Amino acid sequence: MATVDVKTLTAPVGIVRLLEVVFTCVTFSLAASATTAFWVWCMFSWGFCFSITFLVLLLELIRVHAKLPISWTDFTTAFAMLATLMVLAASIIFPVSINCSTCGRQIGATITSILAFILYAVEVGLTRAKTGELSGFLSTVPGLLKVLEAFVACIIFICLGNIDYYVIPWLQWCVTVYSICFIFTLLVIILTIFRLLALSAPLKKVLTCCNVLAVLMYMTAVVAWPLYSIRNTPRPSPCPRFCLWDNLVVITFMTGFNLIAYIIDTVYLIRDIVVMSMSVSI
Repeated sequence: MATVDVKTLTAPVGIVRLLEVVFTCVTFSLAASATTAFWVWCMFSWGFCFSITFLVLLLELIRVHAKLPISWTDFTTAFAMLATLMVLAASIIFPVSINCSTCGRQIGATITSILAFILYAVEVGLTRAKTGELSGFLSTVPGLLKVLEAFVACIIFICLGNIDYYVIPWLQWCVTVYSICFIFTLLVIILTIFRLLALSAPLKKVLTCCNVLAVLMYMTAVVAWPLYSIRNTPRPSPCPRFCLWDNLVVITFMTGFNLIAYIIDTVYLIRDIVVMSMSVSI
């Protein structure tokens, strides 16, 4: 029989999650009447974050989360990181796409969305594993970076929608890089949440090798994508907001951003391996 644990709502993380539910609910309520180019994406982001946060609160309140066959800490931390990125993206895209300085409801939705983003970022800070603390992999910096890498790859895939990349071999290679790295990252996240991945020293070495390979592959994509997609191709005129050329630029930027994320991820994993080997030798 489920028992009610009110303390989960009065703890710092519980209070933050309650505020997240309120602000995401208010945001998609205010934005419901505005139909913009990326309105569906923004509404999905706010609605998805609201639903999962409410579900997390409910499961912890009735103490059912402990009976689930998943790593609850990894799941909640990974979701908080994902929600932070999704709400941040919506907070930027929504006001840019509406282009209306006198629309009160849309301005209000933007403000509450930014506040929701700040709250999710605070939750990540509260649930992230501290130095020397035993926790799940996704609660560590490399784990959070895995969520970031997967999210950035999703943005790249969204922007690829109307691009004829298959006509140029090097662009095909770039899409292959994005896909392989995304699948591997997503697999690590899923296996960790379902407790099928025990992060031992040998496994960290395997992850480090895969990360080094991902860095090398992304380095080729950072050069090849802008070289074969936007080089010597100025922005057409007229080019409405979020036109095809803009998508090419976004992919270029996100490719470089993900390269940096994979480099930092690799550095952290190498540092962890060195620390673990030194502690064993002592």
